[in-house]
Amino acid sequence: MSIEIKVRAVEQLFNKLDKEIVTFQVQSSLHCISGCGKCCTMPEIEASPLEFLPWAFHLFLNGEAENVLDQLNIKTTLICHVYRPLSLVDNNNGSCGNYKYRGLICRLFGFAASRDKYGQFRLATCKIIKENQKENFENTENAISKGQYVPIFTDYYMRLSQIDFNLGKIIVPINKALKLAIEEILHYYAYRPLPTGHKNIV
Repeated sequence: MSIEIKVRAVEQLFNKLDKEIVTFQVQSSLHCISGCGKCCTMPEIEASPLEFLPWAFHLFLNGEAENVLDQLNIKTTLICHVYRPLSLVDNNNGSCGNYKYRGLICRLFGFAASRDKYGQFRLATCKIIKENQKENFENTENAISKGQYVPIFTDYYMRLSQIDFNLGKIIVPINKALKLAIEEILHYYAYRPLPTGHKNIV
């Protein structure tokens, strides 16, 4: 399977998930607080290279891949490289620097569930939502326990790995995932013709 086909497959999976999340947000009335980026500052965030393949491909098409790879190679902080804090003194407020191409973990967190040790689905969301939207959160947890649909972490990661098992099964710190995604793109096109039909190719 070519890189371009893999990228399209990942994007199609993300489009499906995005629609499900919008539906879930309407049903639950849960939402992120505007301008809050606290979850993006967590140093323990892990992801797979495959979920950032569309992002890396976008960088490549715009001639930015090698420059960003250089930045990642010297980066010392564990906070996501794509995250843009509001200021140097306020990491908790900010936004994704490339929201359209954010990864699967970024899309799922807050509006998807995982199983607890008893096998029950629990919404994986942040403390801010749990505390500031307590009633909606509790009502949603109750609705999920009664069968309301919610995207499931393991389901989506399984679907992702079906696109490329090797790239999908690797779960590493997020900046490492970004780095591996770019390297995958650069290695693929090192000895192949550049992709055609893209206006931004440099």
